[in-house]
Amino acid sequence: MALAVCLVPPGRAAILGPTYAEHARVARIAGHQVTETATVEDLGSADLAIVVNPNNPDGRVVAKEMLLAIADQLRQRGGLLIVDEAFMDAGPNAASLGDAIEAGGIIVLRSFGKFYGLPGLRLSFALTSEVIAARLAASLGPWPVSGAALDIGMAALADKTWREATRRSLAQSAGRLDAMLTKAKFEIVGGTTLFRLARSSQASEVFQHLGRAGILTRRFAEQKSWLRFGLPGSETEWERFGAALASFAERS
Repeated sequence: MALAVCLVPPGRAAILGPTYAEHARVARIAGHQVTETATVEDLGSADLAIVVNPNNPDGRVVAKEMLLAIADQLRQRGGLLIVDEAFMDAGPNAASLGDAIEAGGIIVLRSFGKFYGLPGLRLSFALTSEVIAARLAASLGPWPVSGAALDIGMAALADKTWREATRRSLAQSAGRLDAMLTKAKFEIVGGTTLFRLARSSQASEVFQHLGRAGILTRRFAEQKSWLRFGLPGSETEWERFGAALASFAERS
């Protein structure tokens, strides 16, 4: 990401939000004047546009056609569209811009830390045109990642059977989590099949209660009624989570 935002001269960077704070931080370090917008159409007038698709934390997905239209506007002025698709493996693959990069002016970022559960690998990659790829490669140097990480990453990408089975399993687990949260009087706001975003007037109290039970959720200073929930990893963890929600309901 840090190298990608440096591919255009410092100017105005527009980020579709709310989303990760890290993208804005990196763009500012690169000298861009950063604005966050909730409107996709506002991205087209920037020099650098950044979209997380699907988004974190609400799972918002911007249609491929809309992003391609934004990319065309930027390309005419020498601008750049960066699309962070770290969650796309668990999202609607048809929305990916991975097959639309050769026109130029688009960088698609992918990661192994989310869907593949390999954050310790510290491996990600960019899909882009040959011209932009050459510029990125020149900046990275000859040994940007280890050979072992590359081998693991290629094996993960090649395992289509595991990928499809995992997509099905995640969808089932996300549905199960939605049902538990709905029963606990939460309103489902969105998310992906890797995490769920839910709303409750008692979000702060639930956060504290689950924390005391050793269950970590994500809360948001700007949206105090929101909590983001990850998927429990085993049946024992599902039962522990359910028991913690039930004990809160009994206490309330």
